[in-house]
Amino acid sequence: MNSSRRQFIGQCASVAGASAVAGMIDRIPVAGAEEPLVNWAGNYRYSTQRVTSANSVAQIQQFVRDHDRFKVLGTRHCFNGIADSADHFLSLREMKEVVNLDRAAAKVTIESGVSYGQLCPYLDRQGFALHNLASLPHISVAGACATATHGSGPRNGNLSTAVSALEIVTAGGDVVSIARNADLETFQAAVVNLGALGVVTKITLDLQPTFTMRQDVYLDLPMAQLAEHFEDIVSAGYSVSLFTDWQKGRVNEVWVKRRVENGAIAPASNDFYGARPATANVHPIMELSAENCTEQMGVAGPWYERLPHFRMGFTPSSGKELQSEYFVPRRNAVEAIAAVERLRDHVSPHLMITELRTIDGDELWMSPCYKRPSLAIHFTWKQDWPSVSKVLPLIEQELAAFDVRPHWGKLFTIPSAQLQRRYEKCADFKRLVDRYDPHGKFRNEFLRANLYG
Repeated sequence: MNSSRRQFIGQCASVAGASAVAGMIDRIPVAGAEEPLVNWAGNYRYSTQRVTSANSVAQIQQFVRDHDRFKVLGTRHCFNGIADSADHFLSLREMKEVVNLDRAAAKVTIESGVSYGQLCPYLDRQGFALHNLASLPHISVAGACATATHGSGPRNGNLSTAVSALEIVTAGGDVVSIARNADLETFQAAVVNLGALGVVTKITLDLQPTFTMRQDVYLDLPMAQLAEHFEDIVSAGYSVSLFTDWQKGRVNEVWVKRRVENGAIAPASNDFYGARPATANVHPIMELSAENCTEQMGVAGPWYERLPHFRMGFTPSSGKELQSEYFVPRRNAVEAIAAVERLRDHVSPHLMITELRTIDGDELWMSPCYKRPSLAIHFTWKQDWPSVSKVLPLIEQELAAFDVRPHWGKLFTIPSAQLQRRYEKCADFKRLVDRYDPHGKFRNEFLRANLYG
């Protein structure tokens, strides 16, 4: 292990479990505060510290009418400037109520300040579940859906595919409801909205009956086996994640999350395509403590305590990291993995870990999985942007043949023209943005650079 990796791991280990993420997120500076406003990872400093909180739709409407330009500040888990503003922020973190649980229709409507960590235990107590969750439960539902954040599973769509309706305050201060069953085309455009259409005040999600899961981890899967049996491996559970450092021709860890039906818990196989079962809980980065990770070793538990990789009550790492993620069509998964593996000598010196996950396709215009089941290739980098910024174009060039699309909330360098071409509905989306926000009230530097560049 090289010295820089040891130093990073030491930093992570020293703070793991030290504080709840929710408490960290809640420390939003007020105007005039000396502490800079930064994202969770600490790599991005926001362009203003002017933050106003709202706790009602009426207050939001008034704020919208009073300000020419602003952005909504969420849980600050994005690694780029997608939510940045040079003018003003509106915080909705106080708006975290469950508005309605419709048992007959299996739907829940919530205010946009609600996080998954707050919502999921409530749903479970009521006998319901969501179909999918991201690796971190600390993010807000509205923000995750606006950026097409995802979990895993070849038959599971990303988190935004659970949305069935939105309430938005537009640039003029008007309240607009957009529902799947009322105006399908506008709905498909608005769910993954990138913060460009207005202030999302309420969101309605489809539910399913609650379920129990187990999580088993396997170590040292030969990369050759992944190439030979890719579909079988990623379909081995309800949700499957593969972690690799691209060294030694192996996948370091395979996390298999399975539903437990009728209370039956069969023992884990002693052999998983050449990988061996872990004998204790592990962290995605093997050298780190697993105390903040969700329970493994086949122990059954609620869906919301198994689908994420990290428990709600703890900081999953020090946060001193960078993240990038790229989506390619699942039919090209084996070729794309091989393409990145060829870059291992460029990638590995700056990498903490890569995670490979599959996500089903969807019909949401600005989703990276629009009309194509996908493989997501996620990179957790050391916090060294000068080095990472040189590696990303190499990865993007290798994956360009597969019309690669980046995660909207993570780091990428794909030029705007290429990015827009890879979203066939991009021009239609911008026309909708012009209709809802004709004067660019919600447009920031990120949107100008990537959608209008």
